Amino acid sequence: MKQDKQNIENEDLQKEVDELLNNEPESQESAESLEDAEATEPEQEQPETPEQRIEALEKRVAELEDIRLRQMAEFDNYRRRTNKEKLDLMDTAGEKLLVDILPLVDDFERARDAMAKTEDIASLREGIDLIYNKFIAWLDKQDVHAIDTTDADFNTDEHEAITTFAAGEDKRGKIIDCTQRGYKHGDRVIRFAKVVVGE
Repeated sequence: MKQDKQNIENEDLQKEVDELLNNEPESQESAESLEDAEATEPEQEQPETPEQRIEALEKRVAELEDIRLRQMAEFDNYRRRTNKEKLDLMDTAGEKLLVDILPLVDDFERARDAMAKTEDIASLREGIDLIYNKFIAWLDKQDVHAIDTTDADFNTDEHEAITTFAAGEDKRGKIIDCTQRGYKHGDRVIRFAKVVVGE
């Protein structure tokens, strides 16, 4: 009985050994394939030394400093060019105004010559009116308009009161007289109208 039990144990042990032997090549193949896989994996980069890291950072700082200096130079050139263009534009705009006003100067010179040669006051007055109307038309072309003060309410945005005048109830706060006309360029007041206001 003991013998039979021992035989069975030996057989079981033999089976286990056979199974292990039969499976060993597979295990070897697995081990070899694992080694191949490890061999094909890219090698990880070695960590940088502090000196290499400092050198890389110093190089990057130098690059950024160079970029900053170039951008500053470009901006300075842009600023100078823009300022020059603005000055040129102001000069040419002023020049255009002067060229447009020269015909009016010619008209005034002709009127002076006519005053020296003629006694006809009516024709002189007519000539002065023509020059005045021509000048007003030129101002309109420049979008410059006189501020209306006829029976207008006093408005501090457009008028400057130089004095007040006692008037009736219906004239209180209204403009009685204009001593100097005011002008607007577009919607902006360029000269306030000097007025007398009723109180």
